Amino acid sequence: MTEFPKKYDPKEIEPRIQKFWEEEKIFKFDPTSERPTYSIDTPPPTLSGYIHMGHVMSYSQAEFVARYQRMKGKNVFYPMGFDDNGLPTERFVEKKYKVNIKEIGREEFIKLCLKETEIGGANYRNVWTRLGISVDWSLLYSTINKRCQRISQRSFIDIYKKGRIERRNEPAIWCPLCETSLAQADVEDSEPRKSFLNTIKFKGEDGADLLIATSRPELLSSCVALLVNPGDERYKHLVGKTAITPLFNEKVPILADIKVDPEFGTGMVMVCTFGDKTDIDWWRQFGLPLKLSINANGTMNDNAQKYKGMTITECRKQIIEDLKEAGLLVEQKPIEHVMNVHERCGTPVEYYVTQQWFIKILDLKDELLAQGAKLKWYPERMKVRYDTWINGLKWDWCISRQRYFGVPFPLWYCKKCGAVALADESQLPVDPMATKPLRPCEKCGSTEFEPERDVMDTWATSSVTPLINSNWGEPNSIIDKIYPMSLRPQAHEIIRTWLFYTVIKSYLHTNSLPWTTVMISGHGLDPHGKAMHKSKGNIVEPLPIVDKYSADALRWWAASAKLGDDLPFKEKEVVYGQKFINKLFNASRFVSIHIKGYKPEEPELELIDRWLLTKLNDVIKESTENFERYEYSKAKALTEQFFWGDFCDNYLEIVKDRLYRKAENGESGRAAMYTVYMALLNSLKLLAPFIPHITEDVYQRLFRDNEGDISLHVSRWPEPNYHWTDIEALRLGNMAVAMLSSLRQYKNSQNMAQNASLSRVIIMSDGLDADIRRFDQVLKDAMKISQISYGTVERPDAVLVIGGTEIKMQIEK
Repeated sequence: MTEFPKKYDPKEIEPRIQKFWEEEKIFKFDPTSERPTYSIDTPPPTLSGYIHMGHVMSYSQAEFVARYQRMKGKNVFYPMGFDDNGLPTERFVEKKYKVNIKEIGREEFIKLCLKETEIGGANYRNVWTRLGISVDWSLLYSTINKRCQRISQRSFIDIYKKGRIERRNEPAIWCPLCETSLAQADVEDSEPRKSFLNTIKFKGEDGADLLIATSRPELLSSCVALLVNPGDERYKHLVGKTAITPLFNEKVPILADIKVDPEFGTGMVMVCTFGDKTDIDWWRQFGLPLKLSINANGTMNDNAQKYKGMTITECRKQIIEDLKEAGLLVEQKPIEHVMNVHERCGTPVEYYVTQQWFIKILDLKDELLAQGAKLKWYPERMKVRYDTWINGLKWDWCISRQRYFGVPFPLWYCKKCGAVALADESQLPVDPMATKPLRPCEKCGSTEFEPERDVMDTWATSSVTPLINSNWGEPNSIIDKIYPMSLRPQAHEIIRTWLFYTVIKSYLHTNSLPWTTVMISGHGLDPHGKAMHKSKGNIVEPLPIVDKYSADALRWWAASAKLGDDLPFKEKEVVYGQKFINKLFNASRFVSIHIKGYKPEEPELELIDRWLLTKLNDVIKESTENFERYEYSKAKALTEQFFWGDFCDNYLEIVKDRLYRKAENGESGRAAMYTVYMALLNSLKLLAPFIPHITEDVYQRLFRDNEGDISLHVSRWPEPNYHWTDIEALRLGNMAVAMLSSLRQYKNSQNMAQNASLSRVIIMSDGLDADIRRFDQVLKDAMKISQISYGTVERPDAVLVIGGTEIKMQIEK
């Protein structure tokens, strides 16, 4: 046993405990172990900014489960990865270094990205370590390293050979700012933005005005048709005829389709290539011409005629002015509408036609829904987000990006016939711009090739994290040991991306689920309940809070949110966590005085001992059941109530005299020592997932010599000892605690110290006297009562009701 300092000092203890864990390899996965494996597909954060309280909450909640499973005897595979390739890192580097990728060139830009991944990786590791996140750092991966690139390229080749990947020249979602294609999942709805619904004049064949309402007049130069509803009596006579576009004077056909809403605007709409997904559908349905007016960088092109070179916003403004001047603008109505924007930069997306690589998934909706139904969802309500996303899919998965810092496509194009030449397995990972295929073109025999210059979307790599963790296809593969993985923990906003894409990849590669269970966290919000974003200036970073209060106190806050619920960051809740930790330390220090050199042997227990141990059994049972349901917050609340309320505030106060006079009390003293030993040891274990540093420190000082386990965090999770269970003791103990509470309130009302003596207490109750007599010594010891008698109470000083029976107490000081 090691002596306790007078005060708990997390600045000394937490780094020391973290060093101990690392040196002793407490969290290391053992691939040779025969113990059951519990494997976690940890979210690899993007190295694109700061870790804030949202990350702390989500990662801590998953880590509670990792520590619990480790104490349940599992061989826990708990890696950390950094998703450091792709657009998020590029955008971060562009902003941080204020560089233009086109000006500094591809090679220099990639050097900056690689430099930033090293800086970011070190910073992130420091934060996770200081928070006590118990990952096995020997399993660290980054999605840009050679092994991950090789597995990602192997994934592409495998799906390509299965006929599920194809290159198509067709409209794709496009970000004009980032100048790259996007997947449907990369797009989100903006906050409502102010705009105008503009009613403008087209001309019919007979010269009559045809009114069209549009919010995008800048696309007039791309108008290729007008559409009406076939049932709209106003326009039936126009179907099959032509119209003339304003300002550009181009002839376009007038067509009919039931998807046109007669109630919107004027009931006649223009089809442009392309304003939205519906335009694309009509363009395909009617075989309309392609007339693009917007360049890849969001400026207008030759088709826009005099507006060429303007930005979209400039063009819209000028066209409105020209329509007004020409008498072609009938009306402008202010509107607010939600726009589709790129989630990474907030830029409204366009639809651009270019060669892109797609994984075909639209025909797999039923299969993917079936895969989702096989998963165990915690909380279960989150599954609807997965189903809704799949049912609303309108695009195959576009996996190519016109960027630089990403995993290259492992292929070339034959210069002579255009055929695709895939890299050989032995070449992976391959940069097609730095090397050539091993063989001539299989189609024409040419040896001249053009490299693919696009890179894969970052999700194309992070969607194979279970396979990366398994070393899929590698000589040292452990796929039979950890796959399908046990758990995918993640936040709810990436169900449509990371979770969905991983299900797709695992289904296509292995025809199985990537994991058996998914654990979906909510968001850690700012103190006002808003999502944290650097652009909003409301980021709350964790390390200043750790420096001020401790990592354990911050983790205590994270454990207070029910799984799946959002949680605003409130510093006062961290303060409460700090108070609880101090309570734990002080109680442990008090216990250490009384069990120095003690070897636990179960003696004859007294009623109040059996009461506490029965309570402890119930907490162990319920906490375990809650952890098995991933309801860590309920397990935390149960243990908190037991430790602070039942153990500290009641039991320790009751048995103080028995402990201080344990030598003369004999069996009674030994019973008190045994009870505090077991209660504190099991409380430490129950609290270990949430506040790992303080619990480890107390265990090392007080219990390691007796218990033998090198660390609390590899000791066995508590199991109920039904030999302790005593329902009658529980009933009587609860009565005793209720009466003690009433007596404490009396002392408070009289401005008496709680250790002040009372000369006599007279108790009157109908039918409970016999019960109370069984624990009246507990009342005497705890409240310093010289005498307790039973009889008539003339003037009650305290009244309480237990089980419907009124108890009156007359108290004499």
